Amino acid sequence: MKRRHFLRDLGISTVALPFLSSLPSFAETATVGTRRQRLLVVFSPNGTIPDLFWPSNDEAGKLQLSPILKPLEAFREQTLVLRGISNQVRGDGDSHMRGMSCLLTGAPLLTGNIRGGGGNPAGWASSISIDQEIKDFLQSQKDTRTRFGSLEVGVAVPDRADPWTRMCYAGSNQPVAPLNDPEEMLSKLYGSSKDTKTYASLLDDLGEDFKKVAKGLSSEDRALLDRHLTLVRQMEQEMKAAAQSGDLVHPEPEIDPHIELVNDNTPQIARMQMDLLINAMANDMARVGTLQFMRSVGQARMNWLGIEDGHHSLSHEPDGNNDAREKLVKINTWFAEQVAYLAGKLRETPEPDGSGNMLDNTTIMWVNELGKGNNHTLDDIPFVLIGGGAGFQGNRMVQMDGKTPHNRLLLSLAHSFGHRLENFGDRKLSSGGPLLLS
Repeated sequence: MKRRHFLRDLGISTVALPFLSSLPSFAETATVGTRRQRLLVVFSPNGTIPDLFWPSNDEAGKLQLSPILKPLEAFREQTLVLRGISNQVRGDGDSHMRGMSCLLTGAPLLTGNIRGGGGNPAGWASSISIDQEIKDFLQSQKDTRTRFGSLEVGVAVPDRADPWTRMCYAGSNQPVAPLNDPEEMLSKLYGSSKDTKTYASLLDDLGEDFKKVAKGLSSEDRALLDRHLTLVRQMEQEMKAAAQSGDLVHPEPEIDPHIELVNDNTPQIARMQMDLLINAMANDMARVGTLQFMRSVGQARMNWLGIEDGHHSLSHEPDGNNDAREKLVKINTWFAEQVAYLAGKLRETPEPDGSGNMLDNTTIMWVNELGKGNNHTLDDIPFVLIGGGAGFQGNRMVQMDGKTPHNRLLLSLAHSFGHRLENFGDRKLSSGGPLLLS
């Protein structure tokens, strides 16, 4: 009898079924001893401050982190920084549009009627993004198939759709929108359709179902179940409070659609989204995830950092504006702190089969659509990789020769999953094959 049918015959509700079916003790797709390799792409916008971002190597070739990257110190042994990677995709659209929508696709934008700050009008990307390519590859095989395949999560992404707001593509002209609301994420992952204002309790619905199967779970799955229940309880409490106070509602400003105001509770919303994403991956609901902070050309006002200026406007200030420079360092350091939080959550979560922790089998790739904001360069784009999922050698910065197309890095990611593509995105920019990073 199939395990999923066995759970149904126990009288397990449809709300509890998806989570329980993902546990190795019951999952049809789980294979004992199969490594759960994962990819998690994190995006932050508007370039960086190069001289305070790029790290160095000491005389022994070990990574010496820069001021902006200092929050990653605890993960230095598993951190690889690539310098000299460029987005060489050309064609229609301005640098922000191509920087964002060509970032994970490596392919030109389609002809369209969306006009940016320069260049010809453009449309969506013309090819699949690497996260979706890897997701499709994993979903095509029984041993690596998961409930969702991939999860696209947003933090303060405005309610609009254009090449500045989308980095994930299921194919040509097929943008994939991130889920921007923790309540929607919770509902998607755990099957609750209740309104937060009328939450009785998810645990009241699920508790009896979990008790029915707890005795049949392995010790590792019982630990996962305990963490799951704790997270759901915390999320419920936080969203109940949000529903009562209204403080966590991300406003949709009735102003110029090119400007979004970021709610002062963005850090709390980000933490909730990250917790949900890591919990879902821990439960093997997906092995590919993306976390998008804001958008390209985003005007986030990060009041929690004491910064009232719009992020994009600050990024356009000349290098000599020390006040803007200090604020941009704070902003980029805050993004590094969010990446460090993700890495920490992964490292503290053991794999169900006892093969280390989740960070050992996950690659976090932190990306940006530009190298430097005030000159819109698509050269020297920051790529920071953390974790052991891809098998890349960490504790170093690698200086590439010349302007290395980022298509080759995307190829390297695919190959690390056993997906032996000959090219990805623009065929010409894949010349040379995957980068050798092991």
